[in-house]
Amino acid sequence: MNRLLLAALIATLPLTTSQAAEPPAAREPYGIGLEGFPYPYPVNMLPLVNDGEQVRMAYMDVPSQKPNGRTVLLLHGRNFPSSYWAPVIGTLNDAGYRVVVPDQIGFGKSSKPSGDLHFDNLARNTVALMDHLGIAKFDIVAHSLGGMLSVRIARAYPDRIDHLLLAAPIGLEDYRLYVPPTPTEKILENEDKLTAEGYRKQLEVNYSLKMQPDQVTPLIDARFNIKGSAEYPRWLRAFVSSAQLIYREPVVHEIPLIALPTLFIMGADDHNAPGKPNAPEALRPKMGQNADLAKALAAKMPNAKAEVLPNAGHIVFLDAPAKFNELMLAFLAAK
Repeated sequence: MNRLLLAALIATLPLTTSQAAEPPAAREPYGIGLEGFPYPYPVNMLPLVNDGEQVRMAYMDVPSQKPNGRTVLLLHGRNFPSSYWAPVIGTLNDAGYRVVVPDQIGFGKSSKPSGDLHFDNLARNTVALMDHLGIAKFDIVAHSLGGMLSVRIARAYPDRIDHLLLAAPIGLEDYRLYVPPTPTEKILENEDKLTAEGYRKQLEVNYSLKMQPDQVTPLIDARFNIKGSAEYPRWLRAFVSSAQLIYREPVVHEIPLIALPTLFIMGADDHNAPGKPNAPEALRPKMGQNADLAKALAAKMPNAKAEVLPNAGHIVFLDAPAKFNELMLAFLAAK
C-alpha cells in the first residue's frame, strides 16, 4: 500500500533523468492554494479567523480500515505540501490509526494570509481542527517546521497529546544567536530570484536528500508551478513570513519543559539550519548540528530519547522509511 501511495505522490513528472538534456517543459500554472496539484486523499476545508482575517485550513482525514481507536496528527515542514506524508499515512493506516493531515495556514492548499504568521495562531488553528473532528486525544508526528509548531502545541495543550514524535525538527537552536536580522524585502527578493533548478540544488544541499531525483520533482512543482498564478506575490509574502516566523519565534528554550513521551528521529546527515548562509562565516560551522542538539535536548527532558539514523538527511521518513516506520510504530504503541 505504501508503494502505491508514494507512486501516486510522484506521478506525472515533467522532467526525468533521461530528459535532463532537453529544454524544460513549460510549467502549467497552479493556483496559490495548489489547485492543480494532486493530493493522495480527499481534501476538506475548515473556515477559521486569524487576526480578523477569514481563512480556510485544508486537511486530509484518513480513517483506517482496521481502526485501533487512536489518531495521529501529522505536521508538515515549511518547504513541503502535506501530500509528502503519503507513505507515512499508509503505514499508520495499516497499523490501525486514523490520520489527520492539515496544511497550516500559509501553506499548501490552505489560505495565504496577508498578515504575519505566528506559532500561537497555528497551534490554535490545529487544535480547533481536532475539536471540529471530535478528537480529544491524539499523537503527533511532526517534521521540520512542524516540529517547532508541535512544541508550541505540546506546551499549550499537553492534556490533548499522548505521544510526541519529532522527525528531524528544526528549531533545536536559537538561530538569532548566529544570524543577524534580515529585512523581509531582502528575503522576498532572494526567494523570487530562485529558479527551479536552483531550488533542487538547495534542497539537495540543505537537506542532504537521499531520495531519487524524480521523488524530489513534486516538491519543486509545488513550489514553482504557482509562479504562473496572478496571486503569486501573495503566496510569496506568506512564504517569506514563514521564514521570519522561524527566526522570530524560537522554541528551543521550551523543549526541555515538555514532559510528554517524546522521541526525536534524526538523520545523521541532516545539518539544515535556516538562515545559515546569512550568518557570519566563522559561526556557520556551529549551526545545524541537529543530531547532537536532539540528543542534548532529550537528555534534559523527563521522558525523551533521540534516535539517529545513518545515511539519512532532513526528510528522514523518506530517506530511511523502513527504520523510521519501525521506530515510529514502536514508540506510538508504548504506554
